[in-house]
Amino acid sequence: MKRRVVVTGLGAVTPIGNDVDSFWNAVKEGKVGIDRITRFDTEGYKAKVAAEVKDFDPGKYLDAKSARRMELFSQYAVVAAKSAMEDAGIQMEQEDPFRVGVIIGSGVGSLQATEAAVLKLNEKGPSRVDPLLVPKMISNMAAGNVSIATGARGKCTNVVTACATGTNCIGDAFRAIQYNDADVMIAGGTEAAICPIGVAGFMSLTALSTCEDPKRASIPFDKDRSGFVMGEGAGIVVLEELEHAKKRGAKILAEVVGYGATGDAYHITSPAEDGSGAARAMTDAMNEAGITPAEVDYLNAHGTATHHNDLFETRAIKLAFGEAAYHVKINSTKSMIGHLLGAAGGVEFVVCVKSIQEGFIHQTVGTEHVDEEMDLDYTIGAATQQNITYAMSNSLGFGGHNATLLLKKYEG
Repeated sequence: MKRRVVVTGLGAVTPIGNDVDSFWNAVKEGKVGIDRITRFDTEGYKAKVAAEVKDFDPGKYLDAKSARRMELFSQYAVVAAKSAMEDAGIQMEQEDPFRVGVIIGSGVGSLQATEAAVLKLNEKGPSRVDPLLVPKMISNMAAGNVSIATGARGKCTNVVTACATGTNCIGDAFRAIQYNDADVMIAGGTEAAICPIGVAGFMSLTALSTCEDPKRASIPFDKDRSGFVMGEGAGIVVLEELEHAKKRGAKILAEVVGYGATGDAYHITSPAEDGSGAARAMTDAMNEAGITPAEVDYLNAHGTATHHNDLFETRAIKLAFGEAAYHVKINSTKSMIGHLLGAAGGVEFVVCVKSIQEGFIHQTVGTEHVDEEMDLDYTIGAATQQNITYAMSNSLGFGGHNATLLLKKYEG
């Protein structure tokens, strides 16, 4: 039998808040964390804005030596993970460390480390390349550093599925607990790729918004959308087997009841035009939970503000939900924080948990007028207060990766 899995801890580092409380308060205010890029000179770049993390201080959780040995994506992950563990109230000395695992992914690892190393290689030769380049750069080091920082010695892996990374990592952690590979999992995604080569790469792909107005740069489902805005940060959660959580008196924030993951087998960057792959991921998650589409109250969409994603995801929702698609509340957190790439699914999972707890569905900020075919309820103009029993989160990644998680209000 599958074991029941609950959420007991949340951690986040985002462009609108470096902990869950400040982040969630900013979400409720509809705060936009997008502004002109400060990390490098954007002369010659068509994309001028991004959603950068502000005033980040790793010193609260990391000593100076440890911080120097980590690139920013790993620092974000460790800070968010330690915050999530504190929120969960887990004391590692009271746990079997081999039953506490980590699955945290990053879509690209450290592009900054690679960029700096190539420049140094060309200018000064191979002997001058940082000896820590590889352990700083590779994407699995977020999970590795979190394991070291927390003492978790169970399953330690990372899933890399581009922009579906965070959701797949949480989904795989969910499965690990369901099938008794672990009792506790620290899971999510992290990313820090706002650097010259990162922005140039997505810009050359014509995927980025060229709008310089922060309030209109990331406008999911809007007829004037022109691409996504790069964001950064981390969303890390603590998942726990239900009886384990109850035994230690943990506060239970929500229950994970379904997970779907599919591939489009269609195109390296575009989702399938009919939405069939994403639809199947949503359907699989609902089937696992044993519910109908009409029972889903809220859907946090991938909603990137690119032409193809928003249109094809809308088609996917209609395909998966049928007539119920017109009654589910939908929004996109990316309207406020941009697209956190591999971290997006982790942060949006946090939003779903908080939405269930408070019965609050945030506005898709900045979006004003939708295309004719995109005729669903995208929570435009104002937030909504309503009871939420089931919340769904979608993530879609380059390569045709589709991932869906389904959460339920915990009822014992």
